Amino acid sequence: MIDPVRYLSNISTGVMGFELARASCREGCATTLISGPTLLKPPRGARYFSVTTSRDLEKAAHKAFPHCDVLFMTSAVCDFRPARFSARKIRRKPFLNLKLVRTPDILKNLTRRKGKRVVVGFCLETENLLERARKKLKEKKLDYIVANFLGKGHTPFGHHRTSISLLSKDGRVLSLKDVPKLKVARFLIKIILQDKSS
Repeated sequence: MIDPVRYLSNISTGVMGFELARASCREGCATTLISGPTLLKPPRGARYFSVTTSRDLEKAAHKAFPHCDVLFMTSAVCDFRPARFSARKIRRKPFLNLKLVRTPDILKNLTRRKGKRVVVGFCLETENLLERARKKLKEKKLDYIVANFLGKGHTPFGHHRTSISLLSKDGRVLSLKDVPKLKVARFLIKIILQDKSS
């Protein structure tokens, strides 16, 4: 929050996370879904926690992580937050200087105590998609990363269809093009269940 009526956010809708939870429940997995503000309805059978800020998400994720075998971190968490919160509504001015500070890298902090858990991250890039995805895969100590591209007429935001590339720590790259997000979710769950059983 910047003041009582304004906030920093992004245009992510949360659909991918909800579809993953739906696919997970369908496979009979005990599923916890943590989500920011949304009008989406959580799937039946999932434990659901609603959060508002990046700090809320950080607390909820750290609380849930020790009890899970697999983590899908689909959330598009703000990388910055206002340095100060104004308790009163900021009045209209010719201009406003807004100082931002970095938010913690929740996923990177979680994987420091990863153990045998399978952790799947997501990234969205506007250029050098696979190169940047590989860098994040390594830096955040992930097992997989789902790479999304934004640009050239394609956006994953607000749509129920998308194109993704799945990169694994062993070098595999699998791609799906222009498919429903539920199909992406089922594809990811199937791969992870195979990974856990092998």
